[in-house]
Amino acid sequence: MSKKLIAEALGTFILVLFGCGAAVIGGNAIGFTGISLAFGLAIVAAAYGLGAMSGAHLNPAVSFGMVAAGRMSVGDAVQYSGAQILGAILGAAVLYLIASGSAGWTGGLGANGYGPGYLGEYSLTAALVFEFVMTFVFVTVILGATGTGAAAGFAGLAIGLTLAAIHLVGINVTGVSVNPARSIGPALFSGGASLAQLWVFILAPLAGGLVAGAVYKAGVTRAE
Repeated sequence: MSKKLIAEALGTFILVLFGCGAAVIGGNAIGFTGISLAFGLAIVAAAYGLGAMSGAHLNPAVSFGMVAAGRMSVGDAVQYSGAQILGAILGAAVLYLIASGSAGWTGGLGANGYGPGYLGEYSLTAALVFEFVMTFVFVTVILGATGTGAAAGFAGLAIGLTLAAIHLVGINVTGVSVNPARSIGPALFSGGASLAQLWVFILAPLAGGLVAGAVYKAGVTRAE
């Protein structure tokens, strides 16, 4: 288990550093499309580099989706989630150290949000619906791509491309979480509204992941 937890922490560290780093450091140059690809490619890298050790969940919503699907114990999911949150915090800390070295840094760390002053200024309802539905889709793809009958060797690519596509749709809505750990790390360093709104990016993704797992276990989205 220790190797699995190290892999989960390192993989989530990579996700936050690469994805949020693209937004904070390169966002003006690469735009939403580039940021979307950074998040997707980070998942691909972690999936193929670390997936053999832990399955590369990198996301509490995925781990608890696995619990609901009958493919993981609650105890293991709790340990995975702790490692993922730690990795996200470390990723945000490194990004803070790098970004704060620029005179032009405005203090952002890619934290999620909604409402007045945040990107497209979408409502709380829009944020909740987006995060729930997109996490449901994301976890459904993960369960299918790693389940019986899936094409061998392509899970990491399918999962990474799905995350990139979700970002292409939704960066302007919430900055895209679909992952409580990814949201917790930057919010802890950003404070203010990011912390006040953090509950949305914990509750909605976890609910979406749990429903996706339950639907999979019921056989609705399971191949066999």
